[in-house]
Amino acid sequence: MTGQEITVKTSGFSYRVIIEKSSLDNTGKAARLLLPSSRALLVSDENVYSLYGDRVLKALETEKWQVSSWQVQPGEQAKTMASASRLYDAAVDAELDRNSPIIALGGGVIGDLAGFVASTYLRGVPLIMIPTSLLAQVDSSVGGKVAVNHPRGKNLIGSIYPPRLVIIDPDVLETLPRRELYAGLAEVIKYGIIENEDFFYWMEKNFNKLLNGDRASLEKAIAESVRAKARVVQADEYENDYRRVLNFGHTIGHALEAATNYSYYLHGEAVLIGMEAAVKLALHKGLIENIEAERIIALLSKIGFKKAPAGLTSEMVIDKLRQDKKRSQSDLIFILPAKIGKTLVEPVNEQKLLGDVIGQYLSQS
Repeated sequence: MTGQEITVKTSGFSYRVIIEKSSLDNTGKAARLLLPSSRALLVSDENVYSLYGDRVLKALETEKWQVSSWQVQPGEQAKTMASASRLYDAAVDAELDRNSPIIALGGGVIGDLAGFVASTYLRGVPLIMIPTSLLAQVDSSVGGKVAVNHPRGKNLIGSIYPPRLVIIDPDVLETLPRRELYAGLAEVIKYGIIENEDFFYWMEKNFNKLLNGDRASLEKAIAESVRAKARVVQADEYENDYRRVLNFGHTIGHALEAATNYSYYLHGEAVLIGMEAAVKLALHKGLIENIEAERIIALLSKIGFKKAPAGLTSEMVIDKLRQDKKRSQSDLIFILPAKIGKTLVEPVNEQKLLGDVIGQYLSQS
């Protein structure tokens, strides 16, 4: 598979998503085509920086960028206002101006944190995304949602701030732990369920290749997912209506993450559970036929669901659901599948139903 470029149109500008092997080495050139500034701030976590930081730094310095770097410890726990405050300090120290990009090298946590700071520092500086996890490549790096967590809910403090450029190098997936790969595949499946039945059918036939890290299959999955995400966000950039389909699986998924202090589930692991739970809610409400639900659950099950930690209760998860930013007044809003390729926006407030569905995933010990 040769390199691909996908253009995402926003209300203010269009940006390129470059999907190409060894594209890390062209970071400096790609950034120079966009921006006149000489300064940049490279943001990463310590693990990713140890693998790819020097390589990206060299690519930037070759094109005469003056680059400062800043790293944070890996993990969702780093996505806080405290981390953002330290990153603002790094931006000041780097003497960034309004044309100086913040470059996010890492997974979804780094993209969200660096993007949130980019959206607010000097009232907005350019953001370049270099996602290094499958989940970030297929989802969070595209579309402009950036945020930090609050102790009472995930991504409660954030904005919509599109990047100026996204560079996806499939080669970096070679160093991705299998658990992270599987978590990313959960978001890949999402696009087939919400938007593209043909893609879902392709995954049914090829999912074992994806699980085994087959390069050609992963590159196709990345490109199809980015195209799907681009179609959705171009239709509804600020999530006034249609873009809500991207939240499929995320309502319960985010609640699971918050109820476990963002330290137990990977994002994709929680969303995987949330997607199956949404299918079961749709079945209960008579929104989806059994045969369609069974196909979805069969594909989700190929990844495998992470067992909940001991002590986690339905009540704890429902409490976090009620703090979800997607609620409408007193209603809990869910994206529920009507068929493969189509979803509906539905309120679900039956406490017992929610407790019964969520309880199926909790430890009985």
